[in-house]
Formats: sequence, C-alpha cells, structure tokens
Amino acid sequence: MRALRLVTTLAVAGLLAGAVAMVATPASAATAVFSVTNNWGNGYQGQVTVTNNTSAQITSWRVEFDLPAGSSVSQSWNAQQTTSGSHYTFTNVSWNGTLAAGASTSFGFLVNGSGTPLNCTVNGASCTGGGTPPTTPPPTTPPPTTPPPTTPPPSTGTPVERHGQLRVCGTTMCDRSGARVQLRGISSMWLNWETAPYAENLSALRWMRDNWNLQVIRAAMGVEPAGAYLSDPGRARAQVETIINNAVTAGVYVIVDWHAHEAQNNQSQAVAFFGDLARRYGHLPNVIWEPYNEPLQVSWTNVIKPYHQAVVSAIRAADPDNIVVLGTPTWSQDVDVAAASPVTGTNLMYTLHFYSCTHGASLRAKGDAAIRAGLALFVTEWGASNADGGLDGRSCLPEAQSWIDWMRANGISWTAWKLDVGTDTTNLLSPGAPVTGGWTNYLHGHAPFVVANMR
Repeated sequence: MRALRLVTTLAVAGLLAGAVAMVATPASAATAVFSVTNNWGNGYQGQVTVTNNTSAQITSWRVEFDLPAGSSVSQSWNAQQTTSGSHYTFTNVSWNGTLAAGASTSFGFLVNGSGTPLNCTVNGASCTGGGTPPTTPPPTTPPPTTPPPTTPPPSTGTPVERHGQLRVCGTTMCDRSGARVQLRGISSMWLNWETAPYAENLSALRWMRDNWNLQVIRAAMGVEPAGAYLSDPGRARAQVETIINNAVTAGVYVIVDWHAHEAQNNQSQAVAFFGDLARRYGHLPNVIWEPYNEPLQVSWTNVIKPYHQAVVSAIRAADPDNIVVLGTPTWSQDVDVAAASPVTGTNLMYTLHFYSCTHGASLRAKGDAAIRAGLALFVTEWGASNADGGLDGRSCLPEAQSWIDWMRANGISWTAWKLDVGTDTTNLLSPGAPVTGGWTNYLHGHAPFVVANMR
C-alpha cells in the first residue's frame, strides 16, 4: 500500500452551496470525499466515498478522523468502526476493500452534533481544514444534490399538490404527469396498541411533512386482537378516518391498512369495510388501499388471491383508480409466488416487508424476480432490526442501507415501522415525545436513519 503513495482529498459538500473543502497536498493518486447527505440541525448523516485513482488495484483502505467536542458518531455502515475518545477509524469490510483502477466505494455514518471531521487521514495521508454542516433547507425547496432517478424534481406545495393522482406504470408508480415517483414515509403502530394518538394528530402530521419530508402515512388498523377492529369497529374506524381526513388537510398520501394475519377468515368484514370507505373517500387522490397486511404461510392461489379478488372488487365498485397494495404469503415476503399468478386489475401493487437484521439479499432476490415478472412493489413496512421489530434494541444499518439503495434504484415506495414510543428498535420516538410533533430531540432506535432517508 505504501508503494502506491496514496494521498487524500477530503471535500466537505453540504446541502447548501459554500461548504468548506479539506484538501491534502500534493495532487492525488486516490481520493476520499466526505459529504453531508442529510442534516437535521442537531445532527447529520455523513458519507465518505473512497476512489482509487491509480492504475493498479488496491486491496484495503483506512479512513481516520477526529470530531470536535460535542459531536460523536452514533452509527455507521459499510465499514468497520473503532473509536478512541473523539478519534474514529473506519476500515473496509470484506466486500469493499478491493478497488480496481478508477473504482469507488463508500461508507456512511450518523453524527450527533454539528461538528465535521478534523485531522483526517486516509491510509496515513493527512488532511487539514474543517467545516460546519449547513442546516437543511425547507423540505419544499429542491435540494442541490441530485434526487433519486425515479423521483421528479421537487416543486413547491404539498406532496399531493405536486403529484396528484397516482397510478401504476410498469413496475413502479407515476404521478398525474406521468413522472415516476417514490413515496417515503412512516407507518403508525397498531392503532389499537398505540401508547398515545401520535398518528391521529394533525399538528404532528404537518410537522413530519415539513421537517422529515414525509409524503405518506400508513394507518395500521389492527383487526384481530382484543380491542382492534373486530371487537371495537367504531373506535378503529374513527381512528382511521381521522388519519385520512388529516392526510387530506396536510396534503399527504395515506395508506389504509387492514393490519391482519388471517384476513381470509374475516373476508366479509373486510369487503364491507373497504367498500364503505371507497364510496366515501375513493374520489380523493390521497388514498391508497392495503387490504391485507401480512398473510401467514398459506396458499397464494387458494387462499390469499381469492380474498384479494373479493376486496378489490368491492373497492373498484366505487373507486376505479386509486392504488391497491396486495399482501403476499409468508408475512408479505413471497412476492415471487404472487408474480406467478397475479390478481387481474389495474393500479395494483404488491407488498414486500423486510427487517434488515433478519432479511437480506435472498429476499431482495425475490423482489427482483417479481419485478422481472412485471409486478409493481410497495414496501409498506420495514425496520433496521430483527423481524420482531427489534425487541433486543439492535440495529443492522449496513443491510438497511442496502435495502434503501435497492428501493431507490427500483423506484419502490416505502413506509417505515413505527410511530410510537417504546424500547423496540423500530419505535421512532423516545419517552416524553409530545403528541403534537416537534420530535427533533426525541428520535429513538432506527429513527435517525429513517428520517435521514426520508429527506
């Protein structure tokens, strides 16, 4: 490695023009570029991209830097991190250490505080300088960085004002102008088990829209447990309709989710529920229907597909065009099975759920197979945790980042699990979070990662 005489450039690129650059001398044989990819005032998401500018292959790399007092790295991915006080060292993992001539790789991290790297070295070559990450511009202002290729350049107005009526176009989603769009947002907790009515609060919804760039909220209406829809339909329906009405007022999209695991056993109730709501709300461009959250390991062709056909028929009797997202076998993982015998109809999408400590490349392969077969996917639930929602409190951010990249590349919209307070990794809020929003200092578990990727 020393024979390659690597030297480094560390350029601090923020979300606003005028970011400070840290440049090593002399001109480089290899570069490492740092950028602030998301910023929320009291913290930010950073990324370092290492590029081999030599004519020979390199087999490893090491990036080191200090952070000033009051700032610290809380999480990182795609690199092995070691920490000594305020000094951080990141080395390649097994799959991204070898870089051919001209090749690049990157790793990411979350920082609590506003300080950017100081005393940076890459493979021992020093950098000088520093800078302060800029604050995030309002979510209605187009960021100067390039948006995902599946999303049209943002304009002013609410998400629904910008995109209007959504439809399925090929294997992705398009807006009223025919531009591809990727919605990003969050799911409520099972509404019957919320610790507080976070999802039903209009001020909170507006705050998430304006501060997190939320575009869609999912109303996860529990069906089967005690206190859920089957035992208390009036309360459950009122919660869902509050969320729908708030979404209309705030100008965001809303997923009406029949949050069940054995919905086929209550098909008549589902048909009545969705038929009624479609008659009253199906004219609105805001609404997306999700008639079956997570079927168990039951037959697609004999059990789940007939259920979907019945509910879709009830919806289409009153609502001919809003998107319907269909649950798939094995807790909405077997999208490839559904692809072999899809439901007949228009504007139909299929649900894929993942939890990154449990699900990885093999599940993405199922998604790839479904896309090749022509299915449009919507990840209506995911977490950077184990499939139990993170009872152990652990996050798996490198794999979650692989999922984020995959969804972006394929134009797959998503809502992350879940808007509530608790110790699970997937609880977005920490104790004391007010019901009305203003949660900058109340992010919990995988929330910083989720919020950073909504922006």
